[in-house]
Amino acid sequence: MNTYLISYDLRIPETAEDYKRIIKHIESYQYWAKPLKSVWFIKTSKDQSAIRDELKVLSDSNDGILVINVTNKGWATVGIDSKVTNWMKNNI
Repeated sequence: MNTYLISYDLRIPETAEDYKRIIKHIESYQYWAKPLKSVWFIKTSKDQSAIRDELKVLSDSNDGILVINVTNKGWATVGIDSKVTNWMKNNI
């Protein structure tokens, strides 16, 4: 399995139904962590294009979605909850 960073800008208020759908879908993955407001990590056997396509269906044509494979890549943080950094230590 690979670990992916997902970031999105739905270009509408955070409380919009679109955000709820995206968040619910990301949380449906077995392994996930949310280090920042619109940044997530997931661990899955799917590739980045499949993940992007799943999220694209849940978003509008003016939205932005970024999916990057971060498996075995270095990272550094500040101000991130230790629960998330522990997840990162075990999954990236």
